[in-house]
Amino acid sequence: AAHSSGISMPPLTSIPDHLPLAKKCCKYLDSGPDPYHVVATTSQELERAGFEELDEAAPYADRIVPGGKYYFTKNRSTIVAFAVGKKYRPGNGFKIIGGHTDSPNLKVKPRSKRHGGSGTVQLAVECYGGGLWHTWFDRDLGLSGRVMVRHAESGRIEQRLLKIDRAIVRIPNLAIHLQTAKEREAFAVNKEDHLQPILAMEVKKALSGNGSGGNGGDDNSSDPNDENSKKAAVEKDGWVEHQETMLLD
Repeated sequence: AAHSSGISMPPLTSIPDHLPLAKKCCKYLDSGPDPYHVVATTSQELERAGFEELDEAAPYADRIVPGGKYYFTKNRSTIVAFAVGKKYRPGNGFKIIGGHTDSPNLKVKPRSKRHGGSGTVQLAVECYGGGLWHTWFDRDLGLSGRVMVRHAESGRIEQRLLKIDRAIVRIPNLAIHLQTAKEREAFAVNKEDHLQPILAMEVKKALSGNGSGGNGGDDNSSDPNDENSKKAAVEKDGWVEHQETMLLD
């Protein structure tokens, strides 16, 4: 017979008891598909919990007090939050818990334009982190992150968060009849060639106003007399001309 240690186990709970917390967790994860959205969402949660934002450029003296709760961000991609105990005295210890704001993803390259075959438009991307890349195939994918825009009136460069939940890009698998059985078993992924997503053609039509959708997004497909084309020609600066025009719009 097993020896009883006298330690009682907590009663088992049913799945419905944990659903509210699980749904809250899923909502938080869905709102932060990239580090910038994670930091923005976490900042809002901390504000609601009574945390005060600190400015790194301002002195902390006389601002941090026992019982206070504070946070600050760096580059809008890292966030640090801490609480000071009511009985804290200088020299006392403290505890640190760390986590990631980032996760494996496909990052759009600085030069995003990539001409695909058969009239398709692809985005040039690079792998970030150690992802299970084979799971990215044949999925509806959106876009998210931080973009820099120039203010129309002041001319200043501003940071904006971008989050497109619609399915606008996809990484297709090669059709089964175009592969041998041995190739299907191996399924070796070439990160540079196989993981470049295709921009949805219907999205292309909607953004470009071109119903044909058969020119692959080439610069020569735009009307040279169009105002946007004229503006793009004037503003060529070594970066714009290497971007997929539909992303710039």
